[in-house]
Amino acid sequence: MSRIGKRPISVPPKVTVTISGQDVAVKGPKGELSRTLPPEVEVAQEGQTLTVNRRNESRAARQRHGLCRTLVANMVEGVSQGFQRRLEIQGVGYRAQVQGRNLTLSIGYSHPVQIAPPEGIQFAVENNTNILVSGIDKEMVGNIAARIRAVRPPEPYKGKGIRYTGEAVRRKQGKAGKK
Repeated sequence: MSRIGKRPISVPPKVTVTISGQDVAVKGPKGELSRTLPPEVEVAQEGQTLTVNRRNESRAARQRHGLCRTLVANMVEGVSQGFQRRLEIQGVGYRAQVQGRNLTLSIGYSHPVQIAPPEGIQFAVENNTNILVSGIDKEMVGNIAARIRAVRPPEPYKGKGIRYTGEAVRRKQGKAGKK
């Protein structure tokens, strides 16, 4: 039995879960999410707890058991609390700002880079160098944060670029010079 898959999911008081066949819809104070699960797993609701069970012991069912439990748990957490990812910009003259809903990055290119958020994602900028990506869908928040980081990933010699807060960038030694 999957160690992650067998753990029950507790549903907060303001969150409602609707299960119809393989479709799971979760509605809470921050919004609504829905997902269609594979046929190898089923979701059961007993009061304020959800359990994800395998329909059989096939290889595919065992592989998807823990994954589906985590996906449903992330949906419940997203509509109740939301998710956020922080990035920081390092480099002289590098900065970010929010214009309308779009994020504008000035990071050493000849032009500013515009990033438009998809529906359900918000950007916030603190001190021109700290970016906060927030939303209710954990997968989308992570993907947008990765897209922002990919515009100028941290380089190993001076450490300039966009990185996740707390990310350790491995630094390299520069040229050795004449002896």
